[in-house]
Amino acid sequence: MAEEISEKLPFISYGRQSIDQDDVDAVSRVLFSDWLTTGPKVTEFEEKIAAFVGARFGVAVNSGTAALHAAMYALGIGPGDEVIVPAMTFAATANAVVYQGGRPVFVDVEAETLLISSADVERLISARTKAIVAVDYAGQPCDYEALRAIADLHGLALVADGCHSLGASENGNPVGTLADMTVFSFHPVKHITTGEGGMIVSDNEEFAAKMQRFRNHGISTDHFKRQKEGTWHYEMVELGFNYRISDILCALGISQLQKLPGWLARRRAIAERYDLEFQDHTAVTPLSVRSGVEHAYHLYVVQLAKGVSREKVFRDMRQAGIGVNVHYVPVHMHPFYRNNFGTAPGLCPVAEEAYERVLSLPMHQGLSDDDVQRVTRALWEALK
Repeated sequence: MAEEISEKLPFISYGRQSIDQDDVDAVSRVLFSDWLTTGPKVTEFEEKIAAFVGARFGVAVNSGTAALHAAMYALGIGPGDEVIVPAMTFAATANAVVYQGGRPVFVDVEAETLLISSADVERLISARTKAIVAVDYAGQPCDYEALRAIADLHGLALVADGCHSLGASENGNPVGTLADMTVFSFHPVKHITTGEGGMIVSDNEEFAAKMQRFRNHGISTDHFKRQKEGTWHYEMVELGFNYRISDILCALGISQLQKLPGWLARRRAIAERYDLEFQDHTAVTPLSVRSGVEHAYHLYVVQLAKGVSREKVFRDMRQAGIGVNVHYVPVHMHPFYRNNFGTAPGLCPVAEEAYERVLSLPMHQGLSDDDVQRVTRALWEALK
């Protein structure tokens, strides 16, 4: 039966970009302009994202990983420093700390939301701790009120990994205003895309200036600024990277941003349909949503009941043409961290147990109501 479905119906991916003619036209205009990179569209994109989330400054780079790295650089993370990172995230969150010579300290998550556990953060702060990185898993903001209180008490920086949560808010405050710096990703499966790309937003002018230099080899000015000022002279004042993003990609991002409010509304409507489908079933439990949160739903994650074979459900749904996925292997369980940092099973038991049961269902604005119904029907078939 599953094979028959997959032959007749198209594959439904767990995440997917939405591109229209306006996007194509926006990119084409830049291709025929004078600036393909480090030009005016980069600045425009930074300003528009910063305005959308309510931050003073935006610094665009060529990936969400580069954005995380730039944030760690701006904080001055270096050898001997520790940065608290939740275990349930993509590896890049922790890797950015390692790039700077720091040590990620993995903390557990709350069982109902898979968001960073404030109690575990408090327990693992040491004299070497310099920052807390909170990950808005699946698109739901963390408890930033509690995390801010902890950070202020211990004199720590608070960074939001908002790669899942563009457009989300906590108690009416947008993601982008809840931490010292917030990092976004514009990968194709995210809310808007630039193909590859990322951005850091902050109200801290010093952080923004450091990250602007860092993305451009540590040079104090970029080519666009030098042309405006009529000078050729530049100085490399720090050791940086080539993390620049092009005007081509930023033009796509600007076009995409105009459609984001409607896309967020569609994602929330899809989540409501899933919620209704699963509300009376014990075999499938959606993640809880915190009070006062407006969720962005980058992912729609469920936890399967104990005793259910996640491997079988995954295999059967893929065979039925449903692109389910798993987010994530806890970072401390990856061989790199086990071999180089001595992490091991048992370090973050809630995240480890959740990993065995989580399943990400398709979630993107391009899904129709019929698609959602097909996903849920395939899930019930796989659970039989």
